[in-house]
Amino acid sequence: MIIIGINAYHGDASAVILVDGKLLCAIEEERFNRIKHSAGVPQAAAKAALEQAGLSQSDIDFLTIAKDSKANLLSKIKFVLKNRPSPSFLQYRLNVSGSSKKLLENPGIYFGGNGKWRAKGVRVEHHIAHAASSFYPSGFERAALLTVDGFGDFSSVMLGIGEGNKIKVLKRILFPHSLGILYTAATQFIGFPKYGDEYKLMGLAGWGEPRFLKEFEALIRFEPDGGFKLNLDYFLHARGWVDMTWSEGEPHLSQAYSEKWTKLFGPARTTNEPLTQRDKDLAASAQAVFEKSLFHLLNHLYEKTQIKNLCLAGGCAFNSMANGKIFDHTPFENVYIQPAAGDAGTALGGALYVAHHRLNQPRNFVMDHAYWGPEFSEDNVREALKVKSKTLQETGCEIEEIKNEKELCEKAAKALTEGKILGWFQGRMEWGPRALGNRSILADPSRAEMKDLLNSRTKHRENFRPFAPSVLEEKASEWFEMKSKTSPFMNLVFKVLPEKKSKIPAVTHVDGTARVHTVSPPANPLFWGLIHEFEKITGIPMVLNTSFNENEPVVCSPEDALDCFFRTHLDVLVLGRTWIERKRS
Repeated sequence: MIIIGINAYHGDASAVILVDGKLLCAIEEERFNRIKHSAGVPQAAAKAALEQAGLSQSDIDFLTIAKDSKANLLSKIKFVLKNRPSPSFLQYRLNVSGSSKKLLENPGIYFGGNGKWRAKGVRVEHHIAHAASSFYPSGFERAALLTVDGFGDFSSVMLGIGEGNKIKVLKRILFPHSLGILYTAATQFIGFPKYGDEYKLMGLAGWGEPRFLKEFEALIRFEPDGGFKLNLDYFLHARGWVDMTWSEGEPHLSQAYSEKWTKLFGPARTTNEPLTQRDKDLAASAQAVFEKSLFHLLNHLYEKTQIKNLCLAGGCAFNSMANGKIFDHTPFENVYIQPAAGDAGTALGGALYVAHHRLNQPRNFVMDHAYWGPEFSEDNVREALKVKSKTLQETGCEIEEIKNEKELCEKAAKALTEGKILGWFQGRMEWGPRALGNRSILADPSRAEMKDLLNSRTKHRENFRPFAPSVLEEKASEWFEMKSKTSPFMNLVFKVLPEKKSKIPAVTHVDGTARVHTVSPPANPLFWGLIHEFEKITGIPMVLNTSFNENEPVVCSPEDALDCFFRTHLDVLVLGRTWIERKRS
């Protein structure tokens, strides 16, 4: 049974291929068109997924899309009759629904091979797809399920139970009440208006104190049944006054907070204004109320299920600061969050839900690594070098082929100890937004100046943003207060052990924490080998790891990597077994 799962007409458009319940590839559209969080139809991603899997359109049995306009229909009708949102809001929703229907009925129009598609189109509700994306690959036979995001199919939260092949919904929180919208409104107010900027608020929160917590608590009311309600006077979305564009290109969400919000907190910061302590404290307060709300949901979920295993999904599952505190603030003991927990992951969840819940195929797949994207051969690398040969000469680069993996790891580790910044391009591209050792920029975590150097010189981004450590899995507990045995997808923040902070200042955030990525030999033997060689020289079993990009999606191809190398101040680019070093005068 072959299934292609699609996330379309939503942010982070993506495509995945399942064969008999096993994932073969998972790819986001942004990696090809180079537009962050690209929406619309994942045409390039679907084509690449089919090529990676060695399949054609005629092989596909089912095409799933994580969007169901009939979901929560009665609630939608009641809301429209009571609130009468703007005609433009309603028309946009109808247009998206019509586009999804057309895609399912005739995928050949979008993905090529018109007439060759025999696949049956299946809709899966957005939050059920989120839940399925985490539960089915978790390895848990039974788990409590929580999904939290802005909105999808009129819902913002879903609580449930996964058992065997089945997912049971316990509770939904419906539009217009949403933790995602609350967090987004705060992000916009602090001067980060782009879709997906919420991670900037999370990074800024570590610099502040939650002195506006009472004011933020006035925006939300917790309910005894585990739910919550927003004070809608502070928001615009319920009145249909928030413009959303998901049809193509970069998604856009207009201002979500109302005039009453500005009366409560004062004037909003504009994007180009310097950050003040007020902005940092607002960020800390927004993060604090988000965590309080999340733990309210989770503790209620545990009371209902009495299950120690938790699967978390939805865009809010990327809040790694909150995720790391789940072990201290709830009874859950085991937490699984797959690497594309946001909307890209619904392509995976929709496909898995059809395979297991509807078709009752046996579960035979556990996602223990994130390397599901395209892979490029040494011939591809040589061709890219040929195309870029003139620029390589002009920039004074020396090129060396290193066939032995151990020698490659030793050379890379030594370069890091010399203060060099490396672009590391290996194997299959990561699934999800985190670079986990195949499309990464690497540096020495012991150099205090490296954080500012990378932010200003290489990444060209805000100087308050932290960098993550990639640490040998077996050594992680010697450096961090690990509440989980592993953190393979870099989605948990833990405290750095007090006696270790001074040894790894470049990956220790201002609040003494780090977003930990644990690396094991089975998941990524080459990256593990590099870190192991670095430990031999320095005694530090980790490297600083950030995504291989510069205000763009993570690089996908060797050409992308070379272009980023030329634009930034990377010292070395390692393309597979090819070592490219910029000689500085």
